[in-house]
Amino acid sequence: MAMQDDLDAMIERFKQRALAVKKRSLPPVGGDERQLFIDQAQKDYQDFAIIGDAVATVEDGFLVFRVDVRPKPADEGVGEG
Repeated sequence: MAMQDDLDAMIERFKQRALAVKKRSLPPVGGDERQLFIDQAQKDYQDFAIIGDAVATVEDGFLVFRVDVRPKPADEGVGEG
């Protein structure tokens, strides 16, 4: 069980990293450097968010991340609130 607790904590850290990237302010740079920073921030967010949405398990000695990449139903979330 300790291994699963560690994995759950790691997944939570990735969720927090994704949020931190999303909230990160732009440094005072312009031009090409600004666009490079924006592009990298988007990649960082995507990577952290994917792992943050994963379910991690250890199977036969392998660390396995399961990420549901199926499209969400069109009416998901409609009428809630």
